[in-house]
Amino acid sequence: MAVIAVWKCDRDGSMFADKKEAEEYDKMLELAANITTLIEQNVKDISEEAGESIGLLLAKHRDVLAKACKGKPDALLEIGNEPAE
Repeated sequence: MAVIAVWKCDRDGSMFADKKEAEEYDKMLELAANITTLIEQNVKDISEEAGESIGLLLAKHRDVLAKACKGKPDALLEIGNEPAE
């Protein structure tokens, strides 16, 4: 019987065969949670679901968001329309 190492993300239970990939995913989820908290604290009457969706969208596309913040706002238009999760 073979033994296969897998890594499980504590935040949502996702499983990964690669430790680096698992750590990157966990960092993305942590960023999404912090963005969600920021939004919920500063945007009056936003629903928890909307805040989480926005936080996850921005965290998934953090590289494009950073590029936009560094003077290339059109970079945000590279992000396609994605269904809400």
